[in-house]
Amino acid sequence: MKTYPPMTFMTTRYRALLDRWASHPWLIGDAATPGRTLVRRVRFFTLVAIATANAVGAIVVVCFAVWALPKPDGVDGTSALPVNLALGGAYAAIALAIGVIWGRRRIERGPKGLRAWLEEDRAPTAAQRLRVLRAPLRIMFVQIVLWGLATVLFTLVNLIYSPLLALGVGMTVALGGITTSSAAYVLAELALRPVASRALAAGPVDRRFVPGVALRWFLAWALGTGAAIVGIVAVGIVALTDVAIDEHTLAITMIVLGGTALAFGAVVSALAAYATVHPIASIRRGLERVGEGDFSAEVAVWDSTEMGLLQSGFNEMAAGLRERERIRDIFGRQVGHEAARQALAAEDPQLGGELCEVAVLFVDVVGSTELAASRDPREVVALLNDFFAEVVEAVDAQGGWINKFEGDAALAIFGAPTPLPNRAAAALAAARDLDTRLRQRVSGLSAAIGVASGTVVAGHVGAESRFEYTVIGDPVNEAARLTDLAKERPVRVLASGVTVAVAGDEGKRWQLGESMTVRGRSQPTQLASPLS
Repeated sequence: MKTYPPMTFMTTRYRALLDRWASHPWLIGDAATPGRTLVRRVRFFTLVAIATANAVGAIVVVCFAVWALPKPDGVDGTSALPVNLALGGAYAAIALAIGVIWGRRRIERGPKGLRAWLEEDRAPTAAQRLRVLRAPLRIMFVQIVLWGLATVLFTLVNLIYSPLLALGVGMTVALGGITTSSAAYVLAELALRPVASRALAAGPVDRRFVPGVALRWFLAWALGTGAAIVGIVAVGIVALTDVAIDEHTLAITMIVLGGTALAFGAVVSALAAYATVHPIASIRRGLERVGEGDFSAEVAVWDSTEMGLLQSGFNEMAAGLRERERIRDIFGRQVGHEAARQALAAEDPQLGGELCEVAVLFVDVVGSTELAASRDPREVVALLNDFFAEVVEAVDAQGGWINKFEGDAALAIFGAPTPLPNRAAAALAAARDLDTRLRQRVSGLSAAIGVASGTVVAGHVGAESRFEYTVIGDPVNEAARLTDLAKERPVRVLASGVTVAVAGDEGKRWQLGESMTVRGRSQPTQLASPLS
């Protein structure tokens, strides 16, 4: 039997699906979808939402009226039930048609409607964005009006048979209205998410006029629990009248109301939870990507409530992290990544430094004045960039740090800001490697290299408002003077004998020469150059 390593099956087959579900749900669709296509898609889902909400309300009314609502004596044998069912069917068909047309007009038509900007594929104005985010409220208002009229109509019709029956039927229809209106809001909010996503991407919206998570969960409660409680209250009111309710009828009433509450409560709670948890899942997945170092992570913003603010907040945080990482990268390129890391790690960098043992490599272009005078400036810059690229690669390969570029010269440090045990050997090896690189890869210029070692002060130099990390000491001056001497010799690389003496096996690749006092120093320096 084939086996898989832990999490391999999950990561290879379902990770992409999880990412897509969490960050870009199928309901929203592709952001590149044309506006006209999106209008048709949202129209279809909105129609389904309104029809589903009314079907749910009608089921609640029928179940409660037929099985749960106690009937006054003498009414069961009349034509009240057929009349109510016929009137209910006719009214439901007419109300559904009116609700769909009216609801569409309230969210699609007019200068603020979604068709005004979606079909033209342009960004919506602030008023148009507000209209989109308040569209579920508008659809819910339409259902409240239609079911309110139905409550009045069925109450008046049943007054013919019995005032008590009219009271019971009126409360039953009102119960259906509560269910339908709540379901219409929850379902319309899901159906309109593709447009809400486009609207939220276009800019901020005044949140004072947009419903939030609290309303979503209140309506979920009203649909899943509140409606059943209203039914129980209605039965209690009827029980206070002259209508006799036996134990069998009361049991059926409780079963119907309890079953309705359990069924619709579970469905609506699942929808409300999905609408709330789904944005959180997208943010959680985005945080995982950021934690893995992917600062390009973004999540789609589709929720019109405070969850949408969290999604927008995550994107702003990710943008800030990208900007911070970009600054860190540029800073590292400017001063060296190790120096940048230490500078960023220090809570309050102070001016000054500390003594440390380092090896110093100084490299300078020979004849740079003539080079600048005889060539186009752009050509000179390109040549210097090739030169410095080789310097950086050779120094980095040996664990060194480029302290600074000085026109056509560079200063590299081995042993600061990070200690380097074999600093002398690393500096000498880098000098030999760099000399070979420049001779083979950078034609058109020649460079001299000097290497020295000793004690320096490494730290921040400058003012409180502007400083840099650098090293100061005799080895720096000595390396620069050795570079000047190397310019006058066929072998363009010179090192101090002290550096060669402590370089271990690397020192065997160098030969010692004469001693001389270089400019600026009182003590003589024994010169050394690479073998061959």
